[in-house]
Amino acid sequence: MAPASVEVVPYRPELLEHFARLNRQWIEQDFRIEGSDEASFADPHGMFVAPGGEVFFALVDGQVMGTCALRREDADTFELCKMAVAPEARGRDLGDALMRAALATARQRGAKRMVLVTNSALGPALGLYRKHGFVTTREGPEIARETGYSRADVEMAVTL
Repeated sequence: MAPASVEVVPYRPELLEHFARLNRQWIEQDFRIEGSDEASFADPHGMFVAPGGEVFFALVDGQVMGTCALRREDADTFELCKMAVAPEARGRDLGDALMRAALATARQRGAKRMVLVTNSALGPALGLYRKHGFVTTREGPEIARETGYSRADVEMAVTL
């Protein structure tokens, strides 16, 4: 069941701390924070928004409970990055709301495709991505080497 009041909003400087907080929670639970994580936490506007992407925040009754980012890869492709929902808000459709906002924004900005990398152990995340049409395009340790994220072993994509 969805929370009574969920609002997805784009990046605002005053929400910066929540991008790092929410992502640290899920990464540190099963993995480790890497240099590229720290870079995105320090400057999500510069890494995602300024080059043509976006950062979204899911607010529940005014409290930031979820986030995700879009990184423009090229004129036709966005990468979905840093999807995170607070543990106490999981199972309440926040990931779904963030995903809808990300897909709609990518379409509005002319993208034809969205890609992401994730980890095969993240069952709920994989289910969310599949629900929105993502299919696995590659699996294996080479994804970690190519992306610089040691936790990445699944690559997925959806046609928009």
